[in-house]
Amino acid sequence: MTTSPDSEVAPAAAPFPDVVGRQKGYEKRAVDAFLARAREAFEADEPGTLRSAEVRATAFPLVRRGYAIAPVDAALGRIEDAFAAREREQAMSRRGARAWVAESRETAQTVLDRLTRPRGRRFARVNVLRYGYRIDEVDLVADKLARYIASGDPVTPEQVRAVAFRMQRGGYHEVQVDAVLDAVVEVMLAVG
Repeated sequence: MTTSPDSEVAPAAAPFPDVVGRQKGYEKRAVDAFLARAREAFEADEPGTLRSAEVRATAFPLVRRGYAIAPVDAALGRIEDAFAAREREQAMSRRGARAWVAESRETAQTVLDRLTRPRGRRFARVNVLRYGYRIDEVDLVADKLARYIASGDPVTPEQVRAVAFRMQRGGYHEVQVDAVLDAVVEVMLAVG
């Protein structure tokens, strides 16, 4: 098929919708560059080129006229799941299923020990003049996650990834809470 010089070539469709109105979204170039890197790493199929934990820790600058946040976050979740499944398969073939299960159980027990501490004392608190995560909200989520680990109450990785807490003076230290949430997702992905 030939095209005349006057015909227009349709631009490639954007992978995600743009934000609406004055809201901010993820910087498009940063998202596109990460997706290209992730695709290349997945297709290369070389262990360690990009790990699921790196996908989970990925953050993009917020800008006007960026990509809508929710669809990008959902795609990141799917990418993380794909890398985690590959990591699980590689680890089981290298170390064996028993070693993989034992390691996953150990991590789950460590997380469970943290989540079942007394309410209000599960994580370190920030100074009373600083803001941290709201203690009551974190404790509520911690109770639900502890029930998931201990007895299999239904919780999905997407639900854990989407958890957000309001802030309060003297609240829980954000880095600690986020690290435990990341560990919960790792356990969930490890057991598949």
